[in-house]
Amino acid sequence: MNAAVPVHTHPVAALFASLLALTTMPSSAPAADVGRLIVDAQVPGLSMAVVRNGGIETLTAAGVRNARDGAPIDQHTIFDAASLSKPVFAYAVLQLIDAGALALDTPLSRHAPDYVPDDPRASTITVRHVLSHSSGLPNWRTADLPLKTYFPPGERFSYSGEGFVWLQRVVEAIAGAPIDVLLHRLVFEPLEMRQSSFVWQSAFDANYADPHDAALAPDLKKKSATANTAASLQTTARDYARFLEAVLSGARLKPETARLWLAPQVTLRRHCVQCLASDMPETDTQVAWGLGWGLEPQSGTFFQWGDNDRGRFKAFAMGSLQRRSAVVVFTNGFNGMSIMPDLVDGTLPGAHPAFDWLSYPRFRKG
Repeated sequence: MNAAVPVHTHPVAALFASLLALTTMPSSAPAADVGRLIVDAQVPGLSMAVVRNGGIETLTAAGVRNARDGAPIDQHTIFDAASLSKPVFAYAVLQLIDAGALALDTPLSRHAPDYVPDDPRASTITVRHVLSHSSGLPNWRTADLPLKTYFPPGERFSYSGEGFVWLQRVVEAIAGAPIDVLLHRLVFEPLEMRQSSFVWQSAFDANYADPHDAALAPDLKKKSATANTAASLQTTARDYARFLEAVLSGARLKPETARLWLAPQVTLRRHCVQCLASDMPETDTQVAWGLGWGLEPQSGTFFQWGDNDRGRFKAFAMGSLQRRSAVVVFTNGFNGMSIMPDLVDGTLPGAHPAFDWLSYPRFRKG
């Protein structure tokens, strides 16, 4: 199946004079030409995959890996997946739950008791709380936001990478193996994701995207030697599309677990990502969270966004079980999120409250 997938390469004409040719997008892709879109929105490059009817339909590579040397992006270019790491880890956790090695309502402190010291409330944080971002922990600890619970676990939503790292330690303790080894065994090998890893591989050195700031200035790529299940996945659009195929089919999960994965666990009542304060106004965001995926319950879609390296890698994935379709986009520029609504619309048209909730500026030509 994958050998027959058409690959469409779209150079960044206006930014890089050596790459002037533009090709026409297939009818399954967004109406606007991707090459022109990234030029207008000042995004150095992207890699995108579309899944329809349970299989990869198109792959699109556009722009450059590095604006300084003009090296083009292709279907094998490695991108920083940022928080698109989280659903991949959740998938492995759910497999462990199906195997009886873990339970959704197991307190993390039972297996890794020292992650949040001197906070009795933290001892009640469960696997379900972490995967649904209702643990009460901050996204990342800082001098102003020390690591502790800011509200009773399970009370409401507040996005937390710290929770995923704690759950990573739990899984490593249970499995008796480093998390990157376990993820290869449970996810990458069975799904044939041969260009994916949570730690940097020497094989990636030949073809990877560098991060770019808002002025399109490239910087050195960070090559993580340690796995972080919240953020360190390195992958390609093709590989991530294989993962999306598994999400759509429920592969390697019990039917009830696959259903629960995409069932609302917590409804988002505040227009914020990290929502630690107790006095924020409530509103109807039309967004919920499942067990590792954001959800748009009214349209039946699931999503996750990524924003790494001071915002210089942006990524987005969205899918629909009902439509049997999904799309993933990786970009290597600060403005990458501004074009995600246009790119997603080509596969999953309609209103998407996830974009309103995320509140990134949207590119509008003219």
